Amino acid sequence: MTAGGYTRLEEELKHLKVTERPAVIKAIEEARAHGDLSENAEYHAAKEKQGFIEGRVQELEDKIGRAEVIDPSQLDGSKIKFGATVCIADEDTDEESTYQIVGTDESDIKSGLLSVSSPLARALISKEVGDTISVEAPGGARGYEVVSVNFK
Repeated sequence: MTAGGYTRLEEELKHLKVTERPAVIKAIEEARAHGDLSENAEYHAAKEKQGFIEGRVQELEDKIGRAEVIDPSQLDGSKIKFGATVCIADEDTDEESTYQIVGTDESDIKSGLLSVSSPLARALISKEVGDTISVEAPGGARGYEVVSVNFK
């Protein structure tokens, strides 16, 4: 993953541990004070949220522990690979789009961060400027031409 994606995962983990976890513990304590736990909806909701938070904390700790951080600015070359920022042109409309190929956990297509496991990214890997690709989309096959590749 990129350094930005790694930082976002660390921030989410910190937020869960510092803010969310103590808040849900307090909510459980307050719900317990209301009496009978078998019919206490607040208690069950807080316990369910606690389970979600603990599961997400474990998931994030695992991802952070196994992460391999790659700095795209240290990469170079003419072939598209993980971390590359790619400008492509739709062959039908000539509309250009720019995407950075990033890890699955940090993808956000609206921000131009394209998951390395997406069909478009898989088609782009190992291509160079001037190459064309075809990608199966819900509306049918779409053709793109690689306009530029850089590592920043």
